[in-house]
Amino acid sequence: MTEDLDPRIEDQISAWRAYVSRPEAIDGRDVDELEDHLRGQIDRLEASGLDRDEAFLVAVKRLGGLDDLSREFAREHSERLWKQLMFQDEPRAPRTGGGVLLAVGLAVGAALAVKIPALFGVQFAENGDFYGRWYALLVLPFLATYFLVRRTATLSTIAVVAVPFVAAALVMAVYPFAPGGATLMLAATHVVVVLWLVTGIAYVNGRVRSSRARMDFIRFTGEWVVYLALIALGGGVLIALTMGVFAAIDLDAGWFVEEVMVPCGLAGAILVAAWLVEAKQSVIENIAPVLTKLFTPLFTVLLLAFIAAGFIQGNLIDDSATEVFGQRDLLILFDIVLIVVVGLLLYALSARDPLAPPSWFDRMQLVMVVAALVVDIMVLVAMIGRIAEWGASPNKLASLGLNVILLANLAGAAWLQLRFSMHRAPYERLERWQTGFLPVYLAWAAIVVVAFPPLFAFV
Repeated sequence: MTEDLDPRIEDQISAWRAYVSRPEAIDGRDVDELEDHLRGQIDRLEASGLDRDEAFLVAVKRLGGLDDLSREFAREHSERLWKQLMFQDEPRAPRTGGGVLLAVGLAVGAALAVKIPALFGVQFAENGDFYGRWYALLVLPFLATYFLVRRTATLSTIAVVAVPFVAAALVMAVYPFAPGGATLMLAATHVVVVLWLVTGIAYVNGRVRSSRARMDFIRFTGEWVVYLALIALGGGVLIALTMGVFAAIDLDAGWFVEEVMVPCGLAGAILVAAWLVEAKQSVIENIAPVLTKLFTPLFTVLLLAFIAAGFIQGNLIDDSATEVFGQRDLLILFDIVLIVVVGLLLYALSARDPLAPPSWFDRMQLVMVVAALVVDIMVLVAMIGRIAEWGASPNKLASLGLNVILLANLAGAAWLQLRFSMHRAPYERLERWQTGFLPVYLAWAAIVVVAFPPLFAFV
C-alpha cells in the first residue's frame, strides 16, 4: 500500500472499499489489490498535475475498466463527488508547476542556451564535436527543472538531480578528448543516457526506490519518444517549406535552417514533448501501448528470421562466424534491435493491467524475449571473436558490456515471463525485475563516460 493521502481522499477510498466489499464472494485480498492499484493511480495522476479530488475521480473511473463494482461505484457516486469538488469548504490544493507557461518558458530557455556558443563563434553545423559533447548538458537541465518545479521537489531531491549534471559538465569540460575520437563519441552518447536517467529522478520526485515510480518514468519515456517523433516529422515539413519558400525568391535559407531551426527546434521540442505527455496523461489513454501491440509481433518475426537465417547459413559456431556476423556495423545494428526489444518489453509492462491474467500477448512477448536472448548470445560470440582477433577497443568493450547487461536482463525476463504465463509468479516480480535494471544501465553509462576516456588515452 502507498502512504496515506489527504483525510478527505482517505474517506472517499473508505467509501469505495466498503462498496466493493459488499458481495460476500469478494475476498479481502482482492479488495486489497484493487485498493493498492487505486492508490497507485491516484499517485500518478496527482504527480501529473491533477488535484487530489480530481485524481481520485479519474482513478476510480479508470479502475472501473477493470472492475465492475468500481464502475458501478463511480456511476452512482459521481454526482456527489463532483459536487464536493465544486463546493468544498476548504481551499483546493494548488496545482504543481505552471503547466504550459512553464513548459514554453523553459523551452525558450533551452533554445537560447543552445545558441549561447554561437556568441563565441561556435557554429552548430561546423562544430559537431563541441555540440556532441555539450548539447545534452545545455538542454536536459531545463527538462529536469520542469519536473522539479512541477513536483515541487524538496531541496534534497534538487541536490540529487543537480550533482550528476555538475559532475557530467566537469568531466566533459576537463577531459582532453581527441577531435572525432572514439572515446569522445562514446562519452557524448552515454552522457545522454546518464542525464536522461537522472532527469527521471526529477520526474519521480526522488522516489528512486519505488518500482512503481520507475515504471511511471518508463511509461513517460515511451510517450515522450512518440511525441518527439511526431514533432520531428512536423518540423521536417516546416523545414522543407522554409527552404522552398525562400528559394522561390532566390534566397538561401540553408544557414538559418542549420544554425537556428534545427538546434533550437530540437531543444524546444524536447520540452514541449514532455509537456504534452504530462498534459495528456490525466485526460485520455496513451498512444504508445497501441504501438507496442503493433511492433512486438513484427520484432518477434524479425528476430526469428535472423536466427533461422543464421542456422541455415550453418556458420554461427564455426570459425567463419566472426567474419559473417562480426562486422562492426552489423553488430551495432543488432545492439540497437536488442535495445528496442527491451524497450518494447518495458513499455508493454508499464501499460499492462497488473490485475489481468496472462494473455496471448504475454506469450508473444515470451517468444520475443527468448528470440532476443538467442540473438544476444550470437552477438556476444561474434564480439568476443572480434576482440580475440583484432584486440580490444573502447567501442568493442562498451558494446560488450552493454550486451552482457542485456543478456542478464533478457535471461531474467524470459524466466519470469515464463513463470507468469504459467500462473506460477505474480506480475509484480517481472515488473520489479525490469525496473531494477534502470540503475544498472545508469551505472554502466557512467562508467563509459568517466572511466573509458582515460583508460584509452582519450583517443
